[in-house]
Amino acid sequence: MDKKKFLFVSLSSLIGDIAWQVVKEGHEVRYYVENEKERDIADGFVPKSSDYEKDCKWADIVVFDDTLGQGAKAQALRAAGKPVIGGTPYTDNLEDDRSFGQEELKKAGVTIIPYQEFDSFDPAIEFVKKNPDRYVIKPSGEAQNVKRRLFVGEEENGEDVVGMLEAYKKAFSDEIKVFQLQRRVNGVEVAVGGFFNGKKFINPININFEHKKLFPGEVGPPTGEMGTTMFWSEPNALFNRTLLKMEPKLAESTASSTTTASIRSNSLRASVIPPSASSRKEYSLPSAISSGNSPPASIPSGALAAAFRSVSASSFRPFPLTTKPPSNPSPKTPPSFSSAPQTKASTSKT
Repeated sequence: MDKKKFLFVSLSSLIGDIAWQVVKEGHEVRYYVENEKERDIADGFVPKSSDYEKDCKWADIVVFDDTLGQGAKAQALRAAGKPVIGGTPYTDNLEDDRSFGQEELKKAGVTIIPYQEFDSFDPAIEFVKKNPDRYVIKPSGEAQNVKRRLFVGEEENGEDVVGMLEAYKKAFSDEIKVFQLQRRVNGVEVAVGGFFNGKKFINPININFEHKKLFPGEVGPPTGEMGTTMFWSEPNALFNRTLLKMEPKLAESTASSTTTASIRSNSLRASVIPPSASSRKEYSLPSAISSGNSPPASIPSGALAAAFRSVSASSFRPFPLTTKPPSNPSPKTPPSFSSAPQTKASTSKT
């Protein structure tokens, strides 16, 4: 491809590795990091930007690597005619609002794990006491980015979850405003992701398995991701039963745009680049972030608006990765636990 000017915009310096690859391919690159404490990351590897709004005028292509309001910025630039890789308010909401993402998946026909949403700790503690079981505590919004806050219960009576909720109430009431209690389901966590051209997904798709614990052997606290095993595939049963079902909604929400998307247990994320055939040709992605027939061996996690992130397949019954999806009967939901809460369990915030 012709040499282009790329501007990478990051909230917390998540895309330095991809930016560096683009530099090595001979393109001009500037890298803006919003978090002042993380602005030195990638120094010496990638030229930095101190004013992304000013550098947007300089750039041929602008890349946003996150949600939390970045989708609105990307959409504004896109509306002004700037080629953008990034989200939209809708796709940001899929990621940032855990329950919204879950309900969108459910509307699309994807099986989800039963959950309840809370905006106060006391009702959640009372719920577990009345319905003892193994649960997973999953914060929503910006708090979910601190992976140490996610807690996976081990005790069948739920006492460890009650203890953690009481600790969170004392220490993190100001940080965790909304959270889910999700029924724990044992299984293998699998991810499926792919590029979306505004109408449909582009082959190949990506399948990966994350290792989140800090140490080998599933020891230590959860992290963003310590490592990943992945492979490229033609559409298979996992893709057909999950990500493919979001295709119509993505096409509707991104309207004539090209998207990369992935699906995981709490949400679905998407990123958008300009739509027209001429734009796709002129602004085709460099090989470091492209999805051609011979894709790169690996793409670092967190690099491209979660193009390859995790979907929890633990709620699905085991099935082979074949192109023909098997039937998918909906699992029965325990009477004490709603898979589609109509209202929040509490309206008072702690």
